[in-house]
Amino acid sequence: MTVDGLGMPDSWARLWAPHRLDYLRGENRPLETNEIECPFCRIPTLKDDEGLIVHRGITAFVVMNLYPYNPGHLLVCAYRHVADLTDLSAQERDEISALSSHAMSAIRKASSPDGFNLGMNQGAISGAGVAEHIHQHVVPRWSGDANFMPIIGQTKVLPQLLMVTRDEIVANW
Repeated sequence: MTVDGLGMPDSWARLWAPHRLDYLRGENRPLETNEIECPFCRIPTLKDDEGLIVHRGITAFVVMNLYPYNPGHLLVCAYRHVADLTDLSAQERDEISALSSHAMSAIRKASSPDGFNLGMNQGAISGAGVAEHIHQHVVPRWSGDANFMPIIGQTKVLPQLLMVTRDEIVANW
């Protein structure tokens, strides 16, 4: 027996992921230039734990993805507000690459994934949620982590809170 959305026991098994609706509605991501403050410009102004920052580099920083595909999904962001890989300086490109590599090592120590997806979506048409500010995704993957839930239930099951995952990765950074 489970509890429904109103707190009443019933026979249905429900898995609630209300954070996804906020994301789908555009929370924390500018849909048009200047519509809201860029989250990747705002995050470095916060304390590390408040902003879910894992590491601060010279030209780039590493932060937990607020809407992760898997536990440990990190974003490596340039501090500078630029949209495209070709707009980065050589130092920024090198640091984003180095931090992505280091993130993989830290995640391996923290949670032993079987593999990773790394990538940048360049432009809104490519799927970038925050197209105006370049960021590299570092997504740990495990055998069997993609199942029917995202396809049928439009829900991703995450077995750990973001802050707990962040603390584990920071401890292994």
